[in-house]
Amino acid sequence: MCGITGAISLAGTLEVPAGAPERMIGALSHRGPDEYGTWSDGRVLLGHARLSIIDLGGGQQPMGDAGAELWVSFNGEIFNYIELREDLRALGHVFRTDSDTEVILEAYRAWGDACVERFNGQFAFVLADRRRRRVLLARDRFGIRPLFWARHGDVLLFGSEVKALAGWPGFRPEFDPAALGEILHTWVNVPPHTPFRNVRQLPAGHRAAVELDAPPADLAPERYWHPTFLPAAEDHRFIDEDERARWSSEVREALADACEIRLRADVPVGGYLSGGLDSSATTALVRERTGDRLKTFSVGFTDAAYDESLWQHRMAQHLGTDHESIRVGDAEIAGGFPRVVWHAETPLLRTAPTPLYALSGLVREQDYKVVLTGEGADEVFCGYNILREAKVRAFWARDPESVRRPRLLGRLYPYLKQSPPEFLARFYGQGLDAAATDPLFSHRPRWSVSGRLVDFLHADHQPGAAAGREAALGRLLESLPADFAGWGPVARAQYLEMTLFMAGYLLSSQGDRMLMGHTVEGRFPFLDHRVAALAGRIPAAAKLESLREKALLKRAVADLLPESILQRPKQPYRAPDSASFFTGYGHDLVGEACGPEAVRTAGVWDPGRVAGLLRKWDAGRMTSVRDNMAFTVVLSTQLLARQFGPDLERRIRNTTLPPGAVVRRGV
Repeated sequence: MCGITGAISLAGTLEVPAGAPERMIGALSHRGPDEYGTWSDGRVLLGHARLSIIDLGGGQQPMGDAGAELWVSFNGEIFNYIELREDLRALGHVFRTDSDTEVILEAYRAWGDACVERFNGQFAFVLADRRRRRVLLARDRFGIRPLFWARHGDVLLFGSEVKALAGWPGFRPEFDPAALGEILHTWVNVPPHTPFRNVRQLPAGHRAAVELDAPPADLAPERYWHPTFLPAAEDHRFIDEDERARWSSEVREALADACEIRLRADVPVGGYLSGGLDSSATTALVRERTGDRLKTFSVGFTDAAYDESLWQHRMAQHLGTDHESIRVGDAEIAGGFPRVVWHAETPLLRTAPTPLYALSGLVREQDYKVVLTGEGADEVFCGYNILREAKVRAFWARDPESVRRPRLLGRLYPYLKQSPPEFLARFYGQGLDAAATDPLFSHRPRWSVSGRLVDFLHADHQPGAAAGREAALGRLLESLPADFAGWGPVARAQYLEMTLFMAGYLLSSQGDRMLMGHTVEGRFPFLDHRVAALAGRIPAAAKLESLREKALLKRAVADLLPESILQRPKQPYRAPDSASFFTGYGHDLVGEACGPEAVRTAGVWDPGRVAGLLRKWDAGRMTSVRDNMAFTVVLSTQLLARQFGPDLERRIRNTTLPPGAVVRRGV
């Protein structure tokens, strides 16, 4: 895992300002402190901050081929590089290293832009083809690894993080309050947009080419992959016992293989152990398949309402792992939050990334660079309540006047069993009349909660935020696959969850950014595209049997895990929000970042609304989900506006590499 950055001239020679490589690469040094390198040919500049994991002595980057015609800066891993290397050798390709990076170069030489479709991995790379005078940018299927770009005059800047772009002298990311319209509604920016009006992201499962002799007015990403599912009729058919057993066996084998190839590394590989099904399953499969007992890591909480330490230690004992854990409380959450915002580079509606940032710090303290995690299982195998909710609401929509059908929601949320029918109709009954025609039906209720937070914006920004929200929903609808409308309600909800919340938040703000903030690479067996494709071919009736979440996955690993883990109700990962800032540093931080003068200076939020929110918080009367979201997003946005505003140049200077630290390669 690494950090990549650089620049491409869209008109003539690329003039690289003095010190720009040291500033841009230095801004990413937390992603890869083992070596820094650049390459340039007068039109393209590639920069790299390396975290050495595969071929420690021969995988330096940027890497060129034998003839110096192809050069690449690559962040990530190609897990099937060994098999691809053999395929390429059979075609006559010669290799000088044992790295997966060189496989990218030779795969591109053999198969062109379509090479990405052969990669089983998590990656973002920029590849310069000097002979064909073109540059290829690509990102993995699920968006595990990030890639941003920005136009600055006739120069196209790119990087693993937005702060790297800010290392180019004269370029400043411009925070866009209108972007909050879509963040408050869908919780994330809908690609290619970001919180910065002059910065874009390459969407997951996309590639884009820059033809140097005919440069684009703007980058035009092309999708090469997306999750697929069964047609609705097939999705709901009866599944007999023999078929369930066959699917279970196939899931077990596919997931075991996904775990095994993710152990490929020349450094030790550990694993996260949350105490739930998903990470327990991957850890158990590694032990069964390889005999290895992973060193495991977990995070617990001083607040018992959030803590899963008991289950984590039970699983560590069951699996016989060498286990390390860290426990976080208010001081750790409040104290780490500014650094979390700096790494996340986006407003946050939760503090949940902060304990994960502390956890990756524990991993690094133990001299580990790589961990397996269970992320993705809920999206792929139907573990989230929103997916079960979609099934219930679609059933309800077929008889909207029914009193009994909405009561099924009580099986998902026990506190709803006694809820007044008018509440269920008002909240969960939103859009029932459009259940069959509204592509976003499954997510409307969730979005309605956070969407009301737009009222906290300064009046000057509310029209732009409203327009931004509608534009974002328009981009989302335009991006849906042609066969989306033919999928069942659970599959449509899965697709939205994978491509929005998972890609834009879980794999970014809680994933890549918190891991790489402490120079740790996360690997995600459940997001092996072969596992996801297999799951997409399995009817929802098997994955979500009688509303039982992850029923087929539980069956597939039932002999590996204790019954207590298999039958344990899912406990969503959460962390304390506003309550973590009541005292000490946290209280001072809120007063400084969200005080009247700070709010007026940033100009994003309505000072009166923020002042009222803070009075409620200070009095200990902030108990609702909406209030906690408001508190967290206001605080994180205030911090972000300062970090990427008046503090930015100082921060870039502080990470700039010294002269001589960057190795110049090739031409």
